[in-house]
Amino acid sequence: MKNFFMLFTLAIAGLSGSVVLATDSSQSELTVYVAGKIITMEPAMPHATAVAVADGRIVSVGTLESLQGWIEQRGATIDRSLEDKILMPGFIDPHVHPSLPAVLTQFPFLAPDDWSLPTGEFPGAKTPEAFVARLQELVAAHYDDPGHDPDIPFIAWGYHELWHGPVYRQELNDLFGDKPVMLWQRSFHELIGNDAALNLLGVTEAETEGEPETDWETGHFWENGAKKVMFPKMPFLFTPERYGKGMETFLEMMHQGGITTVMDMGIGIFGDPVGETALIRKVAEGNEAPGRLVLTPIIIDFLARGVSIPDAIKEVEEWTAGNTHRVMYDGHFKIMMDGAIYSGASQVDFPGYMDGHEGMWMVPLEVTTEWAQAFWNEGYQIHAHVNGDGSTAAWLDILRKLQDEKPRTDHRFSLEHFAYTSEDQNRQIKALGAVVSANPYYQYILADIYSEKWLGEDRGRQMVRLGSLERLGVPFALHSDAPMAPLDPLVLAWTAVNRRTINGNENVREERISVDAAMRAITIDAAWIMGWEDRIGSIRAGKMADFVVLEEDPYNVDPMKLKDVPVWGTVFEGKVFPIEH
Repeated sequence: MKNFFMLFTLAIAGLSGSVVLATDSSQSELTVYVAGKIITMEPAMPHATAVAVADGRIVSVGTLESLQGWIEQRGATIDRSLEDKILMPGFIDPHVHPSLPAVLTQFPFLAPDDWSLPTGEFPGAKTPEAFVARLQELVAAHYDDPGHDPDIPFIAWGYHELWHGPVYRQELNDLFGDKPVMLWQRSFHELIGNDAALNLLGVTEAETEGEPETDWETGHFWENGAKKVMFPKMPFLFTPERYGKGMETFLEMMHQGGITTVMDMGIGIFGDPVGETALIRKVAEGNEAPGRLVLTPIIIDFLARGVSIPDAIKEVEEWTAGNTHRVMYDGHFKIMMDGAIYSGASQVDFPGYMDGHEGMWMVPLEVTTEWAQAFWNEGYQIHAHVNGDGSTAAWLDILRKLQDEKPRTDHRFSLEHFAYTSEDQNRQIKALGAVVSANPYYQYILADIYSEKWLGEDRGRQMVRLGSLERLGVPFALHSDAPMAPLDPLVLAWTAVNRRTINGNENVREERISVDAAMRAITIDAAWIMGWEDRIGSIRAGKMADFVVLEEDPYNVDPMKLKDVPVWGTVFEGKVFPIEH
């Protein structure tokens, strides 16, 4: 895998235009955007109607009348193109993996939930019969297309056994015979192939020996087994044409969602962090994309490459030295606790899973603690992939150990995902000064079926207990971890505010959050979780001039229609980028 990314030579078509700004802000003329309403997310001035920007930053906020002093002193272009729109701070998604959409959007989606993507419309299938019928349609269309590449198996993303029943090697053999077919599970962490697909890729039984996270008999590869055995056999995922187009799709998804800043939460998941960084920079900078990406090194990359802790710290320092305008490292490090929520690999405490299966640890806890301690001591902000309450307990113990050995104020040790915790653990999170980056979509898509099959009604319905955090005053953000949820902050806000499932059922009204908390969780509180609250997340003088442009005020719509508020476009560092329809 090591050199795939470095071999890319991309010719990328650009997104809309670039802007050349003067370097001396004291001499720069202002652009003043007049809006129907500006929601600043600043308590001292919650609303405004005009904002002055220069050199990509906010100079002043208020009304056109209140900005007259600046206009007279500096001169200004008055831009009224947004005067019937609503401006908010540019939305922030603080937990994404750009390479996941870049890879997965190369293929059709066939999941329990519906997906609307730049690559097409993909209706969901919630029953085994619907899944198999749609899969047969997709496979037939793929192999009937004379342009299909015979060296690449058909792949569909989104399968989940709880909805779709067992569809593994033998079932795929029976359905498709000698046509190579693979399923990428809804978690991304699992791959399944039939005989024809495994033969085409050159995967052998010998390669699975000694790999506990593989099952040759069922053609099933998950977590580290997928990473070690399958990914090296799939170089087509990373060709310049396919991967470059996929990264363009990711950037388009960002823009359509009104997002101006994302935080990658684990660079190098395919084995080459340097090459992946280079590609992301090439596409984002080459397209002059209206957004920035903050990248985070991850423990499993270094362990997979056999890098020592001191060398890992040196590598991150070297990567940071190469920061560019839109793509950068910024003092973050990610550890891994339990397995994926969609795979049922989360570590849950007593009484465990109803069917008796057990979760998994991604890295032995003593190793995780050692790496967390080293980066903590270097002053990094630590982010931890945590899903179950059993894993949360271990995460809290690690935080206590870090604080005992080297106390830090304002450390913002973050729990990433927040699938299931207890009220007692939430109070401990508050007491220890930790923060949460949550995926509220989990309870939307998983609560019904996990309540029935895996967790029971009480725990299943209480997934993603954000109402508890709001009552306790624990800072939290909402993230997508796309495509674990849509790359759409308003959808995330809608799921957290309404707590309705994919089947329309209600999930514990007491764990709903207010619209204001939801809006904060995709703007200023998301910036806080990133440690960027002095740069983005609200509209005030001195911050980056990043805005989302909306057609309606999310505070004034029916909360059940929050996800339907149209995004007109964005302003990134002072320049307007409408969404192309």
